[in-house]
Amino acid sequence: MSRFLMRRALVAFTAAGALCASSTVAAPAAQAATLPVGINAPYLYLGWGHPQNPVRVMKATGIKQFTLSFITSGGTCNPKWDGSRPLRGGAEEKAIKNIRAAGGDVVASFGGWSGNKLGISCTTPTALAHAYQKVINAYRLKAIDINIEHTEDDKPVVRQRIVDALKKVKAANPSLKVYITFSGRSDGPVLTIRDLIKRAGAARLPVTGWNIMAFNFATPNTMGTTTMKSADGLKNAVAAAYGLKSDAAYRHIGISTMNGKTDMKGQTISVRNFRTMLGYAQRHHLARFTFWSVNRDRSCTRGLDADSCSGVKQAQYDYTKVVARYHG
Repeated sequence: MSRFLMRRALVAFTAAGALCASSTVAAPAAQAATLPVGINAPYLYLGWGHPQNPVRVMKATGIKQFTLSFITSGGTCNPKWDGSRPLRGGAEEKAIKNIRAAGGDVVASFGGWSGNKLGISCTTPTALAHAYQKVINAYRLKAIDINIEHTEDDKPVVRQRIVDALKKVKAANPSLKVYITFSGRSDGPVLTIRDLIKRAGAARLPVTGWNIMAFNFATPNTMGTTTMKSADGLKNAVAAAYGLKSDAAYRHIGISTMNGKTDMKGQTISVRNFRTMLGYAQRHHLARFTFWSVNRDRSCTRGLDADSCSGVKQAQYDYTKVVARYHG
């Protein structure tokens, strides 16, 4: 998640109630057909301002999936959008219904940069698994994204809790696709995420895609090349943790980039960079190629508003159109 959005999300943040979890994880009654093996699903954030209309984006670009963000807690083990908006009756539920009616689907994203993280607020693997499951049940989800940023990967006990909770969720929902997204460096994952990957490998946790957030590097002008180097470092970490050959490891990693001006001063990720990443994703059959965010996929009209425009000269949806070409 871009740190630009942290300010907005913190304003929207309010306390939420507690979740009463039973001792077992209940799976949803029914799910629709599975998502493609390699997906795009760019991020769409409905918590502030003027988000793009997802159905209009679908018609204009051919995109079929979105990653709706972010589910956090109000300080207790109760999942809500931004820790404040309920799962039912809000903009997100309406968007999910509209996207599905138009022939698409969604991935729900837990975490992000700001707010209280469920991995911290839920103090046991069972409680955390129930928080994830509550959202899966609410929307009959076929895929979830665990977006680990800022504080959720700091402590070994929390990293292990996330692994153990996801093992429970996968046992209850065998067909569920699980993506884990995180900050990275130009040479691959940060040390805490490398540890998380090792723990997941040791537990044989079946992760559909480990996704590195390939932006905010200290290399502002070579983002196509640097992103590929970062993803190669992730591939090596996943291969080592799971005992996979390179080809299989590539199929379990992904790229989550950012369009236009990033948080790093002087750094711009161009449409041309996106095309470079697309070619890389296609060559290696990555599990996911996505970006932050659809909200920003348009030119700015009154100077840079990094929450709702890219900061570069572009036609509307230029970046989404590139990502929409990825199908695994």
